[in-house]
Amino acid sequence: MELLQLIQSPGALPSIPRVVALVLSELDSDEPDLRKIGMQLKEDPIMMANSARFNLSRGVTSVAEALPLLGLDELRDMIYAAAVASAFRQVGGVNMPHFWRYSLNVAKLARRLAMDTPQVSAAYTAGLVHAAGELVLHRALPHQMAELDAAMSVFDLQRAAAEQKLLGYSYAQVGAAFASAWSLPKVLVDVVAYHVDPTVPQCREPLAAVVHLASWRARGQEVNLGLEALMASYPDTIASALHLDSRLVLDEKIIDWTSLQEVSGLV
Repeated sequence: MELLQLIQSPGALPSIPRVVALVLSELDSDEPDLRKIGMQLKEDPIMMANSARFNLSRGVTSVAEALPLLGLDELRDMIYAAAVASAFRQVGGVNMPHFWRYSLNVAKLARRLAMDTPQVSAAYTAGLVHAAGELVLHRALPHQMAELDAAMSVFDLQRAAAEQKLLGYSYAQVGAAFASAWSLPKVLVDVVAYHVDPTVPQCREPLAAVVHLASWRARGQEVNLGLEALMASYPDTIASALHLDSRLVLDEKIIDWTSLQEVSGLV
């Protein structure tokens, strides 16, 4: 199936949640009303819970507390992240707790690696949504994905290459099409599209390299790669371009790794 056919096939893409459309519309107004946004989020308990979860580690415990502390760009990022989590709560053939554990780890790693840049918030969101195309593939092509899953883990470092060989595209292109269909910001579309190989000439977004490195590190964690195996597969060229020290990236304590308990509210 061609990529365009897949994206247009019934049931492949979830609809953008109504609450998200309302909140984003309010955010686009001349003077966004945070109280109104808080009330809109309350209409969807799952969305509200996920929004609180993605408060960028400010130590707050509710949406009401988070809203006044967030800039509008950060708020948008939080809403995008929560919307994707809400839209893909269950996908056949995918171990959702493991998927969201991995995705949250990529988000945390991307934020850590982008800590000295102005794109910390965007890095977290990009990390969280970068693999959404994998969920779309499992919704649209359940039998083909089941066969591939039997041959290799969804977190395998060569997963994108295997999908490319099988289908002619990978979860990255599918995810970018999904992000574009939802009218997500161009930076997120580009990161999702190019994070598998941020060295291609078409890639103009530095965050794609950050998410590439974060995804590599999180995948290694999911498939239990030891230090020797991590060092053997280390994407040195990309890390060097970002001026990142390998000791930081390989440090076992680079982030507070996500537990399955932490993702219990997402599935």
